Amino acid sequence: MRTTTKWLTAVAVGALAVGSMTACSSSSGSSSSSSGKTITYWASNQAPTIQGDQTILKAELAKFTAQTGVKVNIEVIPWTNLYNRILTAVSSGEGPDVLSIGNTWATSLQSSGAFVPFEGDALKAIGGKDKFVASSYATGGAVGKAPTSVPLYGLAYSMYYNTKMFAAAGIATPPTTWDEFVADAKKLTIDTNGDGKIDQYGVTMAGSSVSNNAHQAFVRGLQNGGALYDKSGKPTFASAGEVKGIKEWVDLMGVDKVVNPSDAESVNGSDMAATFAEGKAAMFFDQAPGSSLSARNFTDYKAAPVPMETAGATGLLGTQSHVAGINLSIFKNTKNLGASEQLVKYMTSVTAQKSLNKSYASLPVVTAAYDDPAFKSEEITLKQETLKDHAQPMPLQSSEGQMETLVGTAIKNLLAKAAQGQNVSDADVKSALEDANSQMTASQ
Repeated sequence: MRTTTKWLTAVAVGALAVGSMTACSSSSGSSSSSSGKTITYWASNQAPTIQGDQTILKAELAKFTAQTGVKVNIEVIPWTNLYNRILTAVSSGEGPDVLSIGNTWATSLQSSGAFVPFEGDALKAIGGKDKFVASSYATGGAVGKAPTSVPLYGLAYSMYYNTKMFAAAGIATPPTTWDEFVADAKKLTIDTNGDGKIDQYGVTMAGSSVSNNAHQAFVRGLQNGGALYDKSGKPTFASAGEVKGIKEWVDLMGVDKVVNPSDAESVNGSDMAATFAEGKAAMFFDQAPGSSLSARNFTDYKAAPVPMETAGATGLLGTQSHVAGINLSIFKNTKNLGASEQLVKYMTSVTAQKSLNKSYASLPVVTAAYDDPAFKSEEITLKQETLKDHAQPMPLQSSEGQMETLVGTAIKNLLAKAAQGQNVSDADVKSALEDANSQMTASQ
């Protein structure tokens, strides 16, 4: 496996200690027939629980094994651990054959040289480029280079709101601007029991989720005229627009008091969905909470576009989401290339796409899957419109993964201060982002 010291130094910033890696299958090289081989697949956690993913994926992969004779050892890895597990696998040369990645990491991981480029025979083996939705396929790596990942699940942020709470508060329609959002959140932050304690908040967030925080930095920054990188690719974390956008986000907890301080410790989207379904919050931003809400038999909600600074904004100022999703990659040092390519082809087949994306309430990434009525709902249509007109790819920079770690952690720490009742000023936000910027610049 090819790696470079410079790349490993950059991406390792903020990495946590991780356990031992699952090694690639020791079977000999790929052949025209992969029947009887066993490969390892690392899957990202998409369901409300790891066990839920195991149930969904084992049923789907049993169909793959029946068709091909290839067995799959699957490990579902929580988002809090996945990136660091991948980094360790890259540096050690020991990892799975196939793995899921957050598509925002694609360019960073591509620069390691550790993954199979999907071009020529490899691209033909998985069914070619044309079957994929173009915007999803474009997330596979840097512009002008053969992608080292292909899309698996499509996602976009929406605002989810409790319809009964909105009606009870006299709010007829979901907010379209940030000011309206904050005003509505204040109306929805109430003491329902009359005991002097707030038990229903306007908003819930995953304040300890580094990736969620980085996504908010991206969207809130663009809406306020900022950017995480300039046109030359230089990090600009502390630009005026970024400071303003992130200050607005942290203020939801520290100034507006519409977020429970305990949310500073919330680590993932399923935490938000649980809080929302339990009636403890009226709104949250997420990509695909449907399966988590369904698991709790919660149906009193709708999805709406993420509020913007200015109603009707377009272009970068009208950003409501990044082009989100999960991709598939193959480690270049796999000893089962043929079987690995078969798995990627199967997971991106129309049949598997319909089955998996129904289970996860996500978007298919192959065009032909959209003939299924399940993908014609109001929520799915909203997400398609968001991806078409109000979404931008996360920065296609080799340092993007490191940026997420640094910026996401900076916001996590700012929210922790707000949760403790400390004032978080514009200067505090700027200083935290300048520190994050200098850490990455120093390692480049």
